[in-house]
Formats: sequence, structure tokens, C-alpha cells
Amino acid sequence: MKEITLKLQGKLNRLTNETFKFDERVGEGWFSAVYFLKTKKIAEKYKPNNRVTMQFFQKKDAVLCGTDEVLALINTFADNPQELEIYSLKDGDKIKPFETVLTITGPYQNFGFLEGVIDGILARRTSVATNVYEVVKAAKSSGVEKPVIFMGDRDDHFTQQAGDGYAAYIGGSQAQATHAMNEWWGKQGMGTMPHALIQLFEGDLVAATRAYHETFPDDDLLALVDYNNDVITDSLKVAREFGEKLKGVRIDTSNTLVDQYFTRNPEVLGTFDPRGVNPQLLFALREALDEEGFHHVKIVASGGFDAERIERYEKMKAPVDMYGVGSSLLKIHIGFTGDNVILDGKPQAKTGRKYRENPRLEKIELEG
Repeated sequence: MKEITLKLQGKLNRLTNETFKFDERVGEGWFSAVYFLKTKKIAEKYKPNNRVTMQFFQKKDAVLCGTDEVLALINTFADNPQELEIYSLKDGDKIKPFETVLTITGPYQNFGFLEGVIDGILARRTSVATNVYEVVKAAKSSGVEKPVIFMGDRDDHFTQQAGDGYAAYIGGSQAQATHAMNEWWGKQGMGTMPHALIQLFEGDLVAATRAYHETFPDDDLLALVDYNNDVITDSLKVAREFGEKLKGVRIDTSNTLVDQYFTRNPEVLGTFDPRGVNPQLLFALREALDEEGFHHVKIVASGGFDAERIERYEKMKAPVDMYGVGSSLLKIHIGFTGDNVILDGKPQAKTGRKYRENPRLEKIELEG
């Protein structure tokens, strides 16, 4: 695999294929639609001197991600990539519907077979970055910026973690659940305790928290308090035990369960859905902690959160200091299209498509 430098004129260096671990079979066309491979052969046979411009776009307001990966892919697997003329936007750019984000000009047979692979990279990375951006925006909609933890490790194939973690970083999340999610941007994963740790101590949250703290004394102490479905009782237990050492509690109550707080206080029921991590439970927890002087203990909420739900909680001023979000961030809802729009210097495209100039595009130099 070629070691390259991708240099953006006037800008900082981009990520390169020293970062991305490409499958060598990309160059053999293994991941390309067969009709692209057949067109490559026909172009080589009948139109060897063609020069086409392919442009890429999508149809939503979005946060672009995947351009560095695409450029490294082109440099690695296109034929004579240094002879291609490439213009691109950058990861993190806000983009509009139908805005051109990338153009490639050169002989079709040199790069055309990568079209679908490029579309797929941009679709996934941009979808994740946009999802995270919307969640981060929702989390500060009340005027207070609140961190968002990217917890998508269990919601997709593990091989996607590095790219998804980078896309989440581009979207605005600076805390990821695994080391792999941080691989492309140079940090390590973060996390405290799962339900499995509490299970090992037979549901004794204080004992589990003590074992955690003794094993990882330099970590911020954050206790997971929903294991026994009694978050207020368990939160107060660990707060009383650890005092100032306890930095926060995380609630991850299943959306099929009603916390025991409501069993003890049935008079508050009747006007809201009491299942899961609901605002009324969060208000009651904050009040209980404050009444005993544990104002310093932060509340982390996770389990089924997305941008819409977070924005609703923020409008209600629910006492959440940090959100953990997983599956909703990995929904792939932005599709990219690559179109050939210019042939040998003249407009040539399928009906309804045309070259869309974008002055924001910046020229890319590929250096072997």
C-alpha cells in the first residue's frame, strides 16, 4: 500500500492512508458494483482517451465527513492518481442539499470503479457526523453546553468503530466508549462501570463502586445506579459512602421499567409516562441529592436518547449534566450520489443532472 501525503493547499494536512486500514481488494474491484468494472474495461477498449468529471452530492443539510478517507482511497487505488484533478470540501464542513462536495476529473477507467465505494464512505461518515451534531446541538439548546458520550459500540459491527468514532468527533462528541473509536483522532476511550460489574457483587452497588475506585483511583468516580431499579435509594447510598469522591451517577433505566420511586410515591403518577429515564425521575433524583448536600454529584442520562428527546428534556430543564447516546447516532440516512457531468471539456450528463460549481471546493494535491 502506498504511503502518501494528502496536502490541501493553504490548509493543514489531512488524515492520510497511514490512518486508514484499507482492504487491498478494493483495488481489485472486489467492493465495486460489477457494472462499474465492466464499464472500466469498455472505456479502456473503446474510449481510452476520455476525460470525465465526476461530482458528488447529497440532498440534506448535513455535516460532511469522510473526505479525508475518500482522498486516501483514491490515492491508494486509482490508476495514476497524481494525474487526477480533484477538488474537495473538508470534514466538518456544513453542507446544503445538492451542494457539490467533491469533484474528480480524469480518465474514467482510472477511478470510476471507486464511485460506489466513495458514496458509501461519505454516506456513513456524514450520517454519523450529522446525527452527533444534532444531538450535541440539542444538548446545549437550554444555553448550557452539556457533553455527549458516543456509546455506539454495541449497535453495529465492531470493524466500524474507528470510522464512526472519528465521525462522532467531527460531529462534536469528544468522549467515546472504546479505544477504537478514538483511533483516528488520537485519544483513548472512556467509561466507568457496566451492569455486569454490579452483578458480580450481587447487586451491591456500594461494594462494586468501592472495587472500581480501588482499582482505578485516578478515574472520576461515576456510579451506575439503575441496576436495582431504585435509582434514588442507590444514588444516596453511594453518595453517602464516597462523598466528594463521587463525581456523578448514571441512570440507564430500561424503557420497559418503572422505577421503585414511583411505587413508593404513586400520588405523582397520572400525567406522564413513568417508564425509563423520564424527567420526573431525574427531578426527584436531583432534589434528593441536593437535600443531603450532594450538589456536586452530576447526573448522566443514557438509554434511548436522540436529538428530539434531548431537546425535549432541555426545554423542560431536566437536571441532566451529560447524555450518553448510542443507536440513534448510527442511523444511515444520508445517501451520496456520484454523477459524471462533463466529458472531454463539454457538459454531458443524464437528464436532470448537470455540473454544479462550488466556490468552496479546494484543490487537492496527491503526493506519492
